[in-house]
Amino acid sequence: MDKRILSFLGLAQRSGNLITGEDTCEYHIKKGHIRLVIIPLDASENTKKKFKDMCDFRGIRYVIFGKRDELSSAIGKSNRAVYAIKDAVFASKIHSLIMESMEDLNSLGGE
Repeated sequence: MDKRILSFLGLAQRSGNLITGEDTCEYHIKKGHIRLVIIPLDASENTKKKFKDMCDFRGIRYVIFGKRDELSSAIGKSNRAVYAIKDAVFASKIHSLIMESMEDLNSLGGE
């Protein structure tokens, strides 16, 4: 995984712009505070569907990316299933880095 993504997630955490955990993310999504949701690839299918539907309904960008342990390690918290970015600038930068990383993986033929 691109270290820049993990660094930006850590920076978002330290600046107070990252929300983690299913219940907390759901609350902030419903309140309209969130600009980007990151769902790890190894989250349960139920969790993926729930947050994809929630984001689609509210017009919030989301990505299914990374693994729980890598993302959790980057922010210094354990076993988080959902990550939500509040700040539009952080959300845009992290989203573009994730898209770039996914394109790089696709051009290489996988992981």
